[in-house]
Amino acid sequence: MTRTARCAFSPVVPETALTHYILALDQGTTSSRAIVFDDAGVAVASCQREFPQHFPQPGWVEHDPADIWASQLACARGALTDSGIDPARIAAIGIANQRETTLLWDRATGEPVANAIVWQDRRTAGACDRLREAGRAATIAELTGLELDAYFSATKLQWLLDYVPGARQRAERGELAFGTVDSYLVYRLCGRHVTDASNAARTMLFNIHTLAWDDALLALFDIPRAVLPEIVPSSGLVGHAAAEWFGHAIPIAGIAGDQQAATFGQACHRKGMAKNTYGTGCFMLMHAGAAPPVSHHRLLSTVGWTIGGRTDYLLEGSVFMGGATVQWLRDGLGIIRQSRDVEALSTSVPDSGGVMLVPAFTGLGAPHWDPYARATILGMTRGTTAAHIARAALEAIAYQSAELLTAMQKDAACAVTELRADGGAARNDLLMQFQADLLGIPVVRPRVTETTALGAAWLAGLACGTWESPAALEHQWQVDTCFEPRMDAERRAALMARWARAVAHARSWAEPSE
Repeated sequence: MTRTARCAFSPVVPETALTHYILALDQGTTSSRAIVFDDAGVAVASCQREFPQHFPQPGWVEHDPADIWASQLACARGALTDSGIDPARIAAIGIANQRETTLLWDRATGEPVANAIVWQDRRTAGACDRLREAGRAATIAELTGLELDAYFSATKLQWLLDYVPGARQRAERGELAFGTVDSYLVYRLCGRHVTDASNAARTMLFNIHTLAWDDALLALFDIPRAVLPEIVPSSGLVGHAAAEWFGHAIPIAGIAGDQQAATFGQACHRKGMAKNTYGTGCFMLMHAGAAPPVSHHRLLSTVGWTIGGRTDYLLEGSVFMGGATVQWLRDGLGIIRQSRDVEALSTSVPDSGGVMLVPAFTGLGAPHWDPYARATILGMTRGTTAAHIARAALEAIAYQSAELLTAMQKDAACAVTELRADGGAARNDLLMQFQADLLGIPVVRPRVTETTALGAAWLAGLACGTWESPAALEHQWQVDTCFEPRMDAERRAALMARWARAVAHARSWAEPSE
């Protein structure tokens, strides 16, 4: 059952003729949200709604596209209503979205031909294995900057074309449209079939050097070009949301994958700056400059954003199970009633009591890329309690992120002096302090932790003239809390070594046939 929407309202400051407002749509894996920002980057109203997850088979994760659309539209309308702002005063809409999730719909009616296949879904791991055995992984990495993995959209789209009756024939005739979530939302709002380079770069069909769909990749995955969206800038006018949705036609002027949007919203606009988003998964990204970086530690090279003809690139590491591990404590084990209860339960014990939880429920992401790893809990004794397991779950988020930063610093050959943190779990002080302890550098939480939505708003606002340049936005980013490391280097090394032992036990558990 869909959970009740949660809306928040902050009194709007007296309006002047110069005040601009941006509506940011942040469509995530487990919930949709919308936030109205003013031209000072302050959120004046927000609304969030969870929607159902579907698990039809082990390793499969799906969304009903109708739930995605309905929840996002309801949130946008709720935020606008609570803001008290006339929709005609909204200068633009910016969209950030869960990436890699794959949708296929009828180009004429907008009706999906199947459920969306979510980025967490592992049904095409075998197809990736066959391509790897055929020696295709290196070529894919060179063209796309990505690891050959079921995480990305290409094999998901190939699966839909092969297994939905009649889909391939209809796609070849130009009757069907493929897109990630941004494409679907824009299509529903204004009828255009587009995506930006940051989302296209996550499909494994896009060449990050030429910034175009790649014929060799389309042939490799047997994808007809007719099904693909047009590539547009991350910041630029795409179209106008029809007046029927909000009572006024509003320009759509910003699009970015959620993690790129969060990096932009964290003001990581210069090479070497890094952020980590603690959401359903954890995603650490470092600004790599104006050329695609090369990783030697199985990190991803990806497009950040395209603004005014310039494309910025990022180095990325992905953790599949971040805040979703806390949701498992809530929904799977039932040891907490609400996700926020995990901090109080975890702090009721001084440490995890030697318990290690490796949350490989859908395999392991970077730097392991093991689709056959499975979740495991190690180190339990008769004295282990629910509190120890909860604390181990929180600490697992930090351990996985620490692995990413280690690999990232080796690839970039530079020292990261601070890590900017955002996302829902970044509000957890215990997690943030443990993360700083494991990294040995400050973890900085900004005043605005919903930086995904803020980044989408900034991209849209740049296009419509609310802000002149990315440099003009940096003063809006402000520190809330800086968590300084307290752990000595010896203790840090011992904990990371124990984590490595735990991960080794979780690796390659499932059989490919499973």
